[in-house]
Amino acid sequence: MSATEPAHAKPLCVWDLGCELGEGPVWIAAEAALWFVDIKGACVHRYHPATGEQRSWTTPSAPGFVAPLAGGKFLVGLKSGLHRFDPTAREPVFERLYGVEPHLPGNRLNDGAVDSHGRLWFGSMDDGETQASGCLYRLGVGGPVVMDDGYVITNGPAFSPDGRLLYHTDTLAKTIYAFDVDSAGEIGGKRVFARIEDGGGYPDGPTVDAEGCVWTGLFGGWSVRRYAPSGELLQTVQFPCANVTKIAFGGEDLRTVYATTAWKGLSKSDREGQPLAGGLFAFRTQVPGLPSVEVSHGV
Repeated sequence: MSATEPAHAKPLCVWDLGCELGEGPVWIAAEAALWFVDIKGACVHRYHPATGEQRSWTTPSAPGFVAPLAGGKFLVGLKSGLHRFDPTAREPVFERLYGVEPHLPGNRLNDGAVDSHGRLWFGSMDDGETQASGCLYRLGVGGPVVMDDGYVITNGPAFSPDGRLLYHTDTLAKTIYAFDVDSAGEIGGKRVFARIEDGGGYPDGPTVDAEGCVWTGLFGGWSVRRYAPSGELLQTVQFPCANVTKIAFGGEDLRTVYATTAWKGLSKSDREGQPLAGGLFAFRTQVPGLPSVEVSHGV
């Protein structure tokens, strides 16, 4: 496949909600709905495409990601730590399970993902985007464990279909790394998977499809890209706004791609030229994604 955009891969805005920093989309098959967050807007959002229903919940601090739990509940990574959230409760409450980095008040949690064993992985970052104080964590039965460090902005991770590879992004370094993962969740063999060229934007959240190809949103790059497991660029899908943060595969066949975007960092004139920045977009793709997995460790 060449690095061109198929005719059907034309992103359409399905919810023009104007997220300052949309992030973390995850498809919940049991609800046939997409969940995602607005980090700077301090909201968790739910979109049900069959009915067009749109719901939002205000969070007590900045949410970096939302991950499914059993029973329709969620684990939400807030600036103040990991919280259990039940959206069906009469008065939804964010119940804190674990604090994360209380000694680093300038940090917040960012992206996260669940591996095939039900283990939550997530990153922290400097909210000022200058200090290399961010870490990659894995949630275990005793709480979060540091797996890698030295990041200003962490994004990901994402996992290969067989669960043996982990992809994690150092956004400011414009680099996506690959790690080997064993059955116990230990990682090693850190190496460069792909680097984004000057002018291509910054790699944001990564996602892996059923063929093991890695998709990444490009912040400031007006697109998402699909890379082969070898690191070869296969496909670029252009967007009508500059800051594309992350994708998730949804729909009954997991071939509808949903993408979160952001207006963070845009000037007034940029926002006027990108009226859909911060919206939720969707397009169709030939290769399906992988189903989401519920968090089952540490909760």
